[in-house]
Amino acid sequence: MGHLRGMSLPIALQLYSVRNDCQADLFGVLKQVAAMGYNGVEFAGYYGHDPKEIKKALDDLGLKAEGTHTPIGDFSDENFEKMVETHKTLGAEFAIIPWIPEDMRNSVDAAHLTAVKLTELASKVSEVGLRTGFHAHEGDMHPLPGGTTAWDILAGGTPTSFIMQYDTANGMSGGADPVKPILEWPGRAVSVHLKAEESSYVGEGAIPWEEVFKACETIGGTQWYVVEHEAESELTPLESVKRCIDNLRKLGK
Repeated sequence: MGHLRGMSLPIALQLYSVRNDCQADLFGVLKQVAAMGYNGVEFAGYYGHDPKEIKKALDDLGLKAEGTHTPIGDFSDENFEKMVETHKTLGAEFAIIPWIPEDMRNSVDAAHLTAVKLTELASKVSEVGLRTGFHAHEGDMHPLPGGTTAWDILAGGTPTSFIMQYDTANGMSGGADPVKPILEWPGRAVSVHLKAEESSYVGEGAIPWEEVFKACETIGGTQWYVVEHEAESELTPLESVKRCIDNLRKLGK
């Protein structure tokens, strides 16, 4: 998996972090990302490029397609075949659903119904050798009536193969303990978004990074760390994601 050091997990970049740069020159960005020391990338769109061309660029640079953020509509019967073909071409096993409408998870009943739907999708993709999952947002951590959260309902109502892609900043801004959502669902944090709170960078700020790493590497079942940086700062997006991975390397990742 690229430039692994000891037992460290590979680190991917969610390309949404540098989306404007990708729109202007995807292949140039991939080259810079590889030079920074990232092991892979997570896609959120393909910027008009053919997946075969993208795969060739990844191979040439020694990058792996860790996975994608794929809209739930792409799992529909009319779009499913194309979605699967894209993932197979890229060599990406994880097709993570980045967002579902609020009304699919803002009540206990809605979250339970959504868990049933997500279970069906998990079964559908497993038959073709892929895995799906759900990316955490702030609202998923807010207590619903009865005290449970949408995050816990979705995790509890889906199979263990369904990835619960925790996001450190989104979880914390939703009032969750930064580590507990990983610990409470062992083996489900196969892919984890490392994101700092506003105006900070991965490896800096209030998030207890060492505790996050320990949870991921002992209980979470984590296979990939995925850096995401969205905050406006004095650095450009590309400078920001370089600072993030530099920080992670200093922390021994």
